[in-house]
Amino acid sequence: MELIAKERDRVLQRTARAYGLGFTIVAAACYALPGAVDDVMSAVLGLLGLAVVAIAQYVIGISRNPLWVLIALGAGVGVLAAATGLGETALGDGGVTALQLLLSGSLASTAIVLAGTAWRLLGTTSALIVVAAASLWMLDASQPPLRTGGLLLLGWLLAAGIGAWISAGIPQIAKRIGSIGRAHRAERQASELEAQRRQSARLLHDTVLATLTLLAHSGVGVTPEALRQQASEDARLLRQLRLGSTPTPEASGSYRLGAATAPGEEPVLGRTLESVKQRFGRMGLTVSWHGTGQVLLPSDVLDAFLLALAECLENVRRHSGVTEAHVTITEDDTTVRAMVTDAGVGFDIADIDEAKLGFAESVVARLRDIGGNARLFSSPGSGTTVVLEVPR
Repeated sequence: MELIAKERDRVLQRTARAYGLGFTIVAAACYALPGAVDDVMSAVLGLLGLAVVAIAQYVIGISRNPLWVLIALGAGVGVLAAATGLGETALGDGGVTALQLLLSGSLASTAIVLAGTAWRLLGTTSALIVVAAASLWMLDASQPPLRTGGLLLLGWLLAAGIGAWISAGIPQIAKRIGSIGRAHRAERQASELEAQRRQSARLLHDTVLATLTLLAHSGVGVTPEALRQQASEDARLLRQLRLGSTPTPEASGSYRLGAATAPGEEPVLGRTLESVKQRFGRMGLTVSWHGTGQVLLPSDVLDAFLLALAECLENVRRHSGVTEAHVTITEDDTTVRAMVTDAGVGFDIADIDEAKLGFAESVVARLRDIGGNARLFSSPGSGTTVVLEVPR
């Protein structure tokens, strides 16, 4: 909302500048006509005052300082005083027209800036009262007060209406843009999920289903060793997919995984964490990583660690009521830790059977099998924190 308010004020300022400068230029042209003001000194002072009004209106378009509004109003009233000799001098038609354009159009542009809030409305009313009082007093000898007041009121109401229309329209436009953006993100996410589903179907057809077909036909034409190797590669592929890796087809029936490592090589944690992040991002959960991103772990420890971490994030996605989770990775000489936190609804651990959390087997037991540990912290309304620890 703060950004919308700033954009609204910026549009109001620029509109007031264009509106005011237009009337000021026309008023100056009328004021400079022969016979508009008889006294030379009054004419010079009036033109200088109009220049000050123009400068202030230009600055209003780029500055939020209310002092420039006061300068424009003060300079405009000063032009009125100089031209009429504080109400003592009757002006010709050119002079009256110039002052009427100044008072009802140029100075009324400040009502555009002073639109949108109760305090600004109070400022507009105060400015109108001051300008109207000065105009009725100093132009009394030049034209009927009813004409002066009517034109003044009409000009200020028009400017205030423009400001109110802009102030009301900007938030509505911002809401419509926001709704379009949300619809676009939802459509993009649905498209990505559909593309992932189709890619997974092709992957399974090219690998696992092909192997199962060979088994169904007793492996005719394939040696037992080749069949065992193919089944082993398919099992590794499924394990990597479960960890969130994205397969990249290299050729028909051949895939390369971003998190795959050579035999005997310890996988880098940072690459596999990114795959987990992408996996949950596709499902609508934004995961923010903090801390260490390049930790080496043995394959069995890494598998257990990532699967437990993925289960924690799945619980956040399903039960927390929020769409963002934070994962902080730390390490020391003997242990790698992951702290999963969310700002969701939370729960009272004492009131819920731990076995029903999808936590006892998928997280605690899995980590204990490789010498690790898991701790759970939560309370109603305060979110949930899970700390995972595995040995290096």
